[in-house]
Amino acid sequence: MPPPTGGSRRADEIPVAHTPPGGYGDDMPPPILADCAEPLVAGAPDLRGTWQVVSVLVDERDTPGHPVNDTLQRIEQCGDRLVVTGGGIVHDMRCDGTEANGVHDVAQLDFSSPITVIATYEDGVHVLRPVGLPGVEVTRRRDGVRMVWTYPGFTALLERLPAGAEAGTPT
Repeated sequence: MPPPTGGSRRADEIPVAHTPPGGYGDDMPPPILADCAEPLVAGAPDLRGTWQVVSVLVDERDTPGHPVNDTLQRIEQCGDRLVVTGGGIVHDMRCDGTEANGVHDVAQLDFSSPITVIATYEDGVHVLRPVGLPGVEVTRRRDGVRMVWTYPGFTALLERLPAGAEAGTPT
């Protein structure tokens, strides 16, 4: 996906977004970084776009009935900043390896439990490490045209939707 067009701002100039109280409901909110023109930092995988989970693997076996199957994630990137929107949450972060600039939001589980997550780009992979949970990592990486999302307990394969396909689509 090409960089945003018409953008004129740097990542620092756009306020950090957070999940609204109780989650955002059925429709994704507007993009956060749409007006950002800053190129991605070196080593960042290009994950921009809206992605749909097409397969979930648990213990390396396809699990069609898994709750994340068919869900959507919109990923925005600008500079070292990345925003994941999906399942009611908006997680906005800097991928600079610091706790101060990581995710400071709520868990998707209940939209109220506070979370702090350190984000980095490592060898072309987006890596999330929740503070207080040593050894736990969530990753997103490209595998050809697909994105691979690893989360404790499952691995999901996602395909990018055509531009604009997420408008009005429940997540």
